[in-house]
Amino acid sequence: MTELISRTVAVVGSGLMGSGIAQVAATAGWQVILRDVTDDALERGTAGIRRSLETFARKGKIPEDAVEATLGRITTTTDLGAVAKAGIVVEAVFERLDVKREVFAELDRICPDGTVLATNTSAIPITRIAAATNRPEAVVGTHFFSPVPMMGLCELVRGHRTSDATLERAREFAESVGKTCVVVNRDIAGFVTTRLISALVVEAVRLVEDGVATAEDIDTACKLGFGHAMGPLATTDLTGVDVLRHATRNIWDETADPKFFPPELLTRMVEAGELGRKSGRGFYDYDQP
Repeated sequence: MTELISRTVAVVGSGLMGSGIAQVAATAGWQVILRDVTDDALERGTAGIRRSLETFARKGKIPEDAVEATLGRITTTTDLGAVAKAGIVVEAVFERLDVKREVFAELDRICPDGTVLATNTSAIPITRIAAATNRPEAVVGTHFFSPVPMMGLCELVRGHRTSDATLERAREFAESVGKTCVVVNRDIAGFVTTRLISALVVEAVRLVEDGVATAEDIDTACKLGFGHAMGPLATTDLTGVDVLRHATRNIWDETADPKFFPPELLTRMVEAGELGRKSGRGFYDYDQP
Protein backbone atom coordinates (compact mmCIF):
# COMPACT_ATOMS: atom_id res chain seq x y z
CA MET A 1 0.00 0.00 0.00
CA THR A 2 1.20 3.52 -0.83
CA GLU A 3 2.55 5.39 2.18
CA LEU A 4 0.91 8.78 2.61
CA ILE A 5 3.13 11.86 2.74
CA SER A 6 1.46 14.26 5.14
CA ARG A 7 2.89 17.51 3.71
CA THR A 8 2.04 16.53 0.13
CA VAL A 9 -1.19 17.72 -1.47
CA ALA A 10 -2.47 16.62 -4.85
CA VAL A 11 -4.58 18.95 -6.97
CA VAL A 12 -6.64 17.35 -9.73
CA GLY A 13 -7.25 19.94 -12.44
CA SER A 14 -4.81 22.68 -13.47
CA GLY A 15 -7.25 25.35 -14.62
CA LEU A 16 -7.74 28.72 -12.93
CA MET A 17 -8.83 27.25 -9.60
CA GLY A 18 -6.56 24.20 -9.55
CA SER A 19 -3.45 26.14 -10.45
CA GLY A 20 -4.32 28.76 -7.84
CA ILE A 21 -4.70 26.12 -5.13
CA ALA A 22 -1.42 24.55 -6.22
CA GLN A 23 0.28 27.94 -6.06
CA VAL A 24 -0.82 28.85 -2.54
CA ALA A 25 0.01 25.36 -1.27
CA ALA A 26 3.51 25.40 -2.78
CA THR A 27 4.07 28.95 -1.51
CA ALA A 28 3.21 27.70 1.99
CA GLY A 29 5.81 24.93 1.74
CA TRP A 30 3.66 21.99 0.66
CA GLN A 31 4.90 19.54 -1.93
CA VAL A 32 2.28 19.65 -4.68
CA ILE A 33 1.30 17.03 -7.25
CA LEU A 34 -0.63 18.86 -9.98
CA ARG A 35 -2.53 16.52 -12.27
CA ASP A 36 -4.43 17.16 -15.49
CA VAL A 37 -5.39 15.06 -18.48
CA THR A 38 -2.96 16.63 -20.98
CA ASP A 39 0.54 18.07 -20.93
CA ASP A 40 -0.75 21.20 -22.68
CA ALA A 41 -3.19 21.87 -19.85
CA LEU A 42 -0.42 21.41 -17.30
CA GLU A 43 1.88 23.76 -19.21
CA ARG A 44 -0.81 26.44 -19.27
CA GLY A 45 -1.43 25.95 -15.56
CA THR A 46 2.21 26.17 -14.53
CA ALA A 47 2.78 29.14 -16.86
CA GLY A 48 -0.05 30.92 -15.07
CA ILE A 49 1.48 30.09 -11.70
CA ARG A 50 4.85 31.46 -12.86
CA ARG A 51 3.28 34.71 -14.06
CA SER A 52 1.41 35.11 -10.78
CA LEU A 53 4.52 34.46 -8.68
CA GLU A 54 6.61 36.83 -10.79
CA THR A 55 3.97 39.53 -10.30
CA PHE A 56 4.10 39.01 -6.54
CA ALA A 57 7.91 39.22 -6.64
CA ARG A 58 7.87 42.36 -8.78
CA LYS A 59 5.54 44.02 -6.27
CA GLY A 60 7.76 42.97 -3.38
CA LYS A 61 5.20 40.64 -1.82
CA ILE A 62 7.54 37.63 -2.03
CA PRO A 63 11.34 37.45 -2.42
CA GLU A 64 12.58 37.06 -5.98
CA ASP A 65 14.22 33.72 -5.19
CA ALA A 66 10.85 32.40 -3.95
CA VAL A 67 9.56 32.11 -7.51
CA GLU A 68 11.78 29.20 -8.52
CA ALA A 69 11.69 27.68 -5.04
CA THR A 70 7.89 27.60 -5.13
CA LEU A 71 7.76 26.19 -8.65
CA GLY A 72 10.27 23.55 -7.56
CA ARG A 73 7.73 22.20 -5.08
CA ILE A 74 5.19 21.51 -7.84
CA THR A 75 5.33 18.24 -9.77
CA THR A 76 3.04 17.85 -12.77
CA THR A 77 1.60 14.62 -14.11
CA THR A 78 -1.10 13.22 -16.39
CA ASP A 79 -1.21 10.01 -14.32
CA LEU A 80 -4.05 10.10 -11.81
CA GLY A 81 -2.40 7.24 -9.94
CA ALA A 82 0.44 9.59 -8.96
CA VAL A 83 -1.84 11.39 -6.49
CA ALA A 84 -2.10 8.32 -4.27
CA LYS A 85 0.81 9.30 -2.03
CA ALA A 86 -0.73 12.65 -1.06
CA GLY A 87 -2.32 13.02 2.35
CA ILE A 88 -5.00 15.29 0.88
CA VAL A 89 -6.35 15.40 -2.66
CA VAL A 90 -8.24 18.49 -3.85
CA GLU A 91 -10.39 18.04 -6.95
CA ALA A 92 -10.79 21.15 -9.10
CA VAL A 93 -12.22 19.88 -12.37
CA PHE A 94 -15.18 21.11 -14.41
CA GLU A 95 -18.30 21.96 -12.39
CA ARG A 96 -20.42 19.00 -13.49
CA LEU A 97 -21.61 16.26 -11.19
CA ASP A 98 -20.90 13.43 -13.63
CA VAL A 99 -17.33 14.60 -14.19
CA LYS A 100 -16.65 14.98 -10.48
CA ARG A 101 -18.21 11.62 -9.61
CA GLU A 102 -16.00 9.93 -12.18
CA VAL A 103 -12.90 11.50 -10.62
CA PHE A 104 -13.96 10.56 -7.08
CA ALA A 105 -14.72 6.98 -8.05
CA GLU A 106 -11.15 6.72 -9.35
CA LEU A 107 -9.71 8.45 -6.27
CA ASP A 108 -11.63 6.00 -4.08
CA ARG A 109 -10.02 3.15 -6.00
CA ILE A 110 -6.41 4.39 -5.97
CA CYS A 111 -6.04 6.38 -2.72
CA PRO A 112 -5.25 4.54 0.51
CA ASP A 113 -7.26 4.80 3.70
CA GLY A 114 -6.53 8.01 5.54
CA THR A 115 -6.54 10.24 2.46
CA VAL A 116 -8.76 13.32 2.68
CA LEU A 117 -10.73 13.62 -0.55
CA ALA A 118 -11.71 17.26 -1.02
CA THR A 119 -13.74 18.93 -3.75
CA ASN A 120 -13.54 22.57 -4.77
CA THR A 121 -17.12 22.59 -6.02
CA SER A 122 -18.91 25.88 -5.55
CA ALA A 123 -22.48 24.61 -5.78
CA ILE A 124 -22.87 20.81 -6.04
CA PRO A 125 -23.87 19.11 -2.77
CA ILE A 126 -20.91 17.22 -1.29
CA THR A 127 -23.10 14.22 -0.48
CA ARG A 128 -23.84 13.66 -4.17
CA ILE A 129 -20.13 13.66 -5.01
CA ALA A 130 -19.21 11.49 -2.01
CA ALA A 131 -21.78 8.89 -3.08
CA ALA A 132 -19.38 7.87 -5.86
CA THR A 133 -17.01 6.52 -3.19
CA ASN A 134 -17.08 3.85 -0.51
CA ARG A 135 -15.76 6.34 2.05
CA PRO A 136 -18.15 9.32 2.21
CA GLU A 137 -16.80 10.14 5.68
CA ALA A 138 -13.49 11.11 4.00
CA VAL A 139 -15.06 13.52 1.49
CA VAL A 140 -15.32 17.24 2.24
CA GLY A 141 -15.91 20.49 0.41
CA THR A 142 -13.01 22.96 0.27
CA HIS A 143 -14.43 25.84 -1.74
CA PHE A 144 -11.63 28.28 -2.51
CA PHE A 145 -12.28 31.62 -4.18
CA SER A 146 -10.89 33.11 -7.37
CA PRO A 147 -8.23 34.33 -7.74
CA VAL A 148 -7.03 31.89 -5.09
CA PRO A 149 -3.70 33.65 -4.33
CA MET A 150 -5.58 36.89 -3.59
CA MET A 151 -8.77 35.75 -1.86
CA GLY A 152 -8.62 35.00 1.84
CA LEU A 153 -11.66 32.75 2.26
CA CYS A 154 -12.18 28.99 2.13
CA GLU A 155 -15.68 27.63 2.62
CA LEU A 156 -15.56 24.19 4.28
CA VAL A 157 -18.62 22.08 3.58
CA ARG A 158 -19.76 18.95 5.38
CA GLY A 159 -21.39 16.22 3.37
CA HIS A 160 -24.05 14.10 5.08
CA ARG A 161 -21.37 11.64 6.23
CA THR A 162 -18.25 13.85 6.48
CA SER A 163 -16.40 13.02 9.70
CA ASP A 164 -15.17 15.57 12.22
CA ALA A 165 -11.61 14.34 11.61
CA THR A 166 -11.90 14.94 7.87
CA LEU A 167 -13.30 18.42 8.38
CA GLU A 168 -10.52 19.26 10.83
CA ARG A 169 -7.79 18.09 8.47
CA ALA A 170 -9.32 20.12 5.66
CA ARG A 171 -9.36 23.15 7.96
CA GLU A 172 -5.71 22.61 8.90
CA PHE A 173 -4.75 22.50 5.22
CA ALA A 174 -6.74 25.61 4.28
CA GLU A 175 -5.42 27.58 7.23
CA SER A 176 -1.86 26.46 6.50
CA VAL A 177 -2.08 28.10 3.06
CA GLY A 178 -3.29 31.36 4.57
CA LYS A 179 -7.07 31.06 4.31
CA THR A 180 -9.74 31.93 6.85
CA CYS A 181 -12.41 29.23 7.00
CA VAL A 182 -16.16 29.29 7.42
CA VAL A 183 -18.03 26.02 7.94
CA VAL A 184 -21.23 25.05 6.18
CA ASN A 185 -22.83 22.40 8.38
CA ARG A 186 -25.84 21.66 6.17
CA ASP A 187 -25.04 20.33 2.71
CA ILE A 188 -27.40 22.43 0.58
CA ALA A 189 -26.79 23.27 -3.08
CA GLY A 190 -24.73 26.42 -3.39
CA PHE A 191 -23.72 26.36 0.28
CA VAL A 192 -23.60 29.94 1.63
CA THR A 193 -21.43 32.07 -0.63
CA THR A 194 -22.50 30.70 -4.01
CA ARG A 195 -26.19 31.05 -3.09
CA LEU A 196 -25.61 34.69 -2.17
CA ILE A 197 -23.57 35.62 -5.25
CA SER A 198 -25.81 33.57 -7.57
CA ALA A 199 -28.94 35.38 -6.39
CA LEU A 200 -27.19 38.72 -6.89
CA VAL A 201 -25.79 37.76 -10.31
CA VAL A 202 -29.13 36.45 -11.58
CA GLU A 203 -30.89 39.66 -10.61
CA ALA A 204 -28.07 41.81 -12.07
CA VAL A 205 -28.23 39.91 -15.38
CA ARG A 206 -32.01 40.32 -15.49
CA LEU A 207 -31.60 44.08 -15.01
CA VAL A 208 -29.21 44.19 -17.98
CA GLU A 209 -31.44 41.88 -20.02
CA ASP A 210 -34.49 44.09 -19.39
CA GLY A 211 -32.60 47.27 -20.27
CA VAL A 212 -32.98 48.72 -16.78
CA ALA A 213 -29.30 49.69 -16.48
CA THR A 214 -25.92 48.94 -18.04
CA ALA A 215 -23.51 46.38 -16.63
CA GLU A 216 -21.14 49.21 -15.73
CA ASP A 217 -23.76 51.14 -13.78
CA ILE A 218 -25.01 48.02 -11.95
CA ASP A 219 -21.47 47.17 -10.88
CA THR A 220 -20.81 50.77 -9.85
CA ALA A 221 -23.99 50.76 -7.76
CA CYS A 222 -22.88 47.62 -5.93
CA LYS A 223 -19.37 48.93 -5.34
CA LEU A 224 -20.28 52.41 -4.15
CA GLY A 225 -23.68 51.64 -2.65
CA PHE A 226 -22.85 48.37 -0.89
CA GLY A 227 -19.08 48.60 -0.49
CA HIS A 228 -18.39 45.58 -2.72
CA ALA A 229 -14.83 45.35 -3.98
CA MET A 230 -16.12 44.17 -7.37
CA GLY A 231 -19.56 44.32 -8.93
CA PRO A 232 -21.53 41.11 -9.63
CA LEU A 233 -21.11 41.26 -13.42
CA ALA A 234 -17.37 41.92 -13.27
CA THR A 235 -17.21 39.03 -10.79
CA THR A 236 -19.07 36.84 -13.29
CA ASP A 237 -16.54 37.73 -16.00
CA LEU A 238 -13.66 36.93 -13.66
CA THR A 239 -15.08 33.62 -12.48
CA GLY A 240 -16.41 32.65 -15.91
CA VAL A 241 -19.87 33.26 -17.31
CA ASP A 242 -20.16 29.53 -17.96
CA VAL A 243 -19.11 28.71 -14.39
CA LEU A 244 -21.71 31.05 -12.89
CA ARG A 245 -24.32 29.72 -15.28
CA HIS A 246 -23.54 26.14 -14.20
CA ALA A 247 -23.62 27.16 -10.53
CA THR A 248 -26.99 28.88 -10.76
CA ARG A 249 -28.44 25.99 -12.77
CA ASN A 250 -27.12 23.44 -10.25
CA ILE A 251 -28.80 25.30 -7.41
CA TRP A 252 -32.04 25.61 -9.37
CA ASP A 253 -31.98 21.91 -10.26
CA GLU A 254 -31.62 21.05 -6.58
CA THR A 255 -34.07 23.57 -5.12
CA ALA A 256 -36.48 24.58 -7.92
CA ASP A 257 -36.22 28.09 -6.46
CA PRO A 258 -36.99 30.47 -9.36
CA LYS A 259 -34.61 33.14 -8.14
CA PHE A 260 -31.71 30.90 -9.19
CA PHE A 261 -32.96 30.05 -12.70
CA PRO A 262 -30.34 31.36 -15.17
CA PRO A 263 -31.67 34.24 -17.30
CA GLU A 264 -31.77 33.73 -21.07
CA LEU A 265 -29.00 36.32 -21.55
CA LEU A 266 -26.62 34.25 -19.43
CA THR A 267 -27.38 31.14 -21.47
CA ARG A 268 -26.98 32.95 -24.80
CA MET A 269 -23.61 34.38 -23.73
CA VAL A 270 -22.35 30.88 -22.93
CA GLU A 271 -23.61 29.59 -26.28
CA ALA A 272 -21.84 32.49 -28.04
CA GLY A 273 -18.56 31.80 -26.26
CA GLU A 274 -18.71 35.08 -24.32
CA LEU A 275 -17.30 33.57 -21.14
CA GLY A 276 -15.67 36.60 -19.56
CA ARG A 277 -11.98 37.29 -19.10
CA LYS A 278 -10.85 33.87 -20.30
CA SER A 279 -12.49 34.33 -23.72
CA GLY A 280 -11.83 38.06 -24.07
CA ARG A 281 -15.47 39.07 -23.86
CA GLY A 282 -18.28 38.80 -21.36
CA PHE A 283 -20.22 41.65 -19.83
CA TYR A 284 -17.07 43.64 -20.60
CA ASP A 285 -14.43 43.39 -23.34
CA TYR A 286 -10.90 42.26 -22.48
CA ASP A 287 -7.63 41.67 -24.26
CA GLN A 288 -7.46 38.04 -25.37
CA PRO A 289 -5.51 35.89 -22.86
